Amino acid sequence: MNLEQQIEKISSFEHLELLANQIVEGFISGMHKSPFHGFSAEFAEHKIYNPGESTKHIDWKLYAKTDRLYTKRYEEETNLRCHLIIDNSSSMHYPKLKDNQPFYENKIRFSVLASAVLMNLLKKQRDAVGLSIYSDTYEYYSPEKGSDRHHRMILNKLEGILENNNQTKKTDTVTFLHQIAENIHRRSMVILFTDMFQNEDNDKIFKALQHLKHNKHKVVVFHVYDKKTELNFSFDNTPRKFIDVETGEEINLFAENTQESYQKVVQDYFKTIEATCMQYQIRYVPVSVGENFEKILLTYLVEKQKFG
Repeated sequence: MNLEQQIEKISSFEHLELLANQIVEGFISGMHKSPFHGFSAEFAEHKIYNPGESTKHIDWKLYAKTDRLYTKRYEEETNLRCHLIIDNSSSMHYPKLKDNQPFYENKIRFSVLASAVLMNLLKKQRDAVGLSIYSDTYEYYSPEKGSDRHHRMILNKLEGILENNNQTKKTDTVTFLHQIAENIHRRSMVILFTDMFQNEDNDKIFKALQHLKHNKHKVVVFHVYDKKTELNFSFDNTPRKFIDVETGEEINLFAENTQESYQKVVQDYFKTIEATCMQYQIRYVPVSVGENFEKILLTYLVEKQKFG
């Protein structure tokens, strides 16, 4: 799947659905040629016709191509509910993109496109999807549904995120993860996109994540970050002013003098998150902006198989 080639064909986010579909189709095509071909049945939009069933939903065009009878699957056959959660605080709108920089190298835009990609796959599988968006407020909630109208509504909301820069919006992850947990009543796969930047202590965050697991939900956390600057702290050695985009706090320093100690602190933080998620049986997946979406899609498929 050549993401760069796909991106070049898309001029704006009004084509978010088209881009998501191209990425998923490329992924599915690759799956058939890979060691993961065993997952291929996951993508069936049809099921084999059984004698005695109504012939109303037989796909005659497919019969003409394959000489086998299949019936189309419909929304009422939904077998999984998935609730997507996006952290829309100011830190997620980092880094600020340059004019010639691909849009998916920004945390919120990467998360939006990844969500649209997952939605496309869910739609192909006739699964239901819901969406929550939070920052310093609970910005949006939609329950899990599988209709085309519902998908379009959520896609429009995702596109709307990208029109706002969310200046100085802090993260209130703890409060809103608890509220979201209370809103998801039926057993679901819960997928969270966040950069894990928050002012709360870690225990409170993990208790909120654990709350998401109530009612036997499965929780997947995609920890979104910018590898070059947020993990490696890779800047040239000129004096720089670093500004916290959520609090406005400023600090002046030479990056090179701080890089080694910074990297150790960040790596230790990542390890703490991973270990605690493992303890709570939460799937933790660090993902750098700009990566292709294979890791995200494979994680979803593996976790869906475990979901049962």
